[in-house]
Amino acid sequence: MTSMTNALEALASSTEETAQRSRSRRGLLLFFALLIPLSALLEGTIIVTHNFSWVTLLMWIPGLSSIITRLVLREGFADVSFSPGGWRSWRAILFALLFPTAVGLIAYGGAWSLGLAHFVSPTGGSSDAILQPLSFIAHSPLLNFSCRLLLATTLGTIIGTLTAAGEEIGWRGYMLTRLIDARVPKPILLSGLIWGLWHLPLIFSGLYATGPSSPSATFSALTFLLTTTSIAFFLARLRLTTGSIWPPIVLHAAWNAIIQTVFDRATNGPATLLWTGESGILVASVLVAAAFLLSHAREKRISLW
Repeated sequence: MTSMTNALEALASSTEETAQRSRSRRGLLLFFALLIPLSALLEGTIIVTHNFSWVTLLMWIPGLSSIITRLVLREGFADVSFSPGGWRSWRAILFALLFPTAVGLIAYGGAWSLGLAHFVSPTGGSSDAILQPLSFIAHSPLLNFSCRLLLATTLGTIIGTLTAAGEEIGWRGYMLTRLIDARVPKPILLSGLIWGLWHLPLIFSGLYATGPSSPSATFSALTFLLTTTSIAFFLARLRLTTGSIWPPIVLHAAWNAIIQTVFDRATNGPATLLWTGESGILVASVLVAAAFLLSHAREKRISLW
C-alpha cells in the first residue's frame, strides 16, 4: 500500500512539474512576443530621432510586457515580492549599493593608475546644481568626485529605481523565474545574454556604450555582453536568495547612477571606452572575476549578504 501511495505521489508531482513547465513556456512566448516588437519600435525611434526622452519608456517595456503577460494568462503576482523583506533583504540591498563602487574603484582605479585613462574632476548632470552652493568643492577633484559618489549612491539611486524597476520587474521578476521553471539550461547565463542583446541596437547605432575611444561598435557589443552576463549572476542571486525584487532593482539603479554618472564622467583619454565604461575591458574583466568568486562562494556555501 505504501509503495502504491508513493508511486501516486510521484506521478502527481511529475504531472504538476510538467504543467508548470508548460505554463512557464507559454508565459515566455507571450512575454517575448510583446517585448521584441515594442522594444524594436522604441529603439528604432531613439536611433532615428536621437531623442533620448524615449529611454524611460524603453526601460519599462520588459516590466510592462511581464505585467500584461501575467494578466492575460491569469498568472497573478504572488511569485514576485515587492516587500523589502527581512534582514537578509536589507543586507542584500546594502551589498547592491556598495557593489558598483567596488567595481568602479578596481576597474577605473586600475585604468587611472596604469595610465590607460586619465582621472578628471567630474562635471555634468543634476549634481552640478546640487553642489553649486559648495563652490570650494570644485577646487578639489578628489573631493568633488567623493561628493558626487555620495549623491549617486543615495539620491541618484533612489531616483534611478523609477526606471530600473521597469527592467527588473521584467528581467529578474518574470523572465528569469520562468526560464528556471521551464527547465531551460543555464537560465541565469541566458537571462544575462538576453538582457545584453536587448541593448545591442543602441550600441551598433553608436548611441550607447561605444564611441570614438572604442575600437569598434562590434568590440563594444561583445565586451558589453560579458558585462551583462556577469552582473546578471549578481542580480539573479539577489532576486532568488531574498525572494524580493527590490535588491536587484537597487543594484541596477545604483550601477547606472554610480558608474554612468560618476566614474564615467571622472574618466578621460583617447582609449577610455576600450578600458572603462560598461563595454570596457577592465570593467568586464572585474565583473567576470566577481561572478566567478560568487559562483565559488556559492559552492562553498558562503553567504555574501
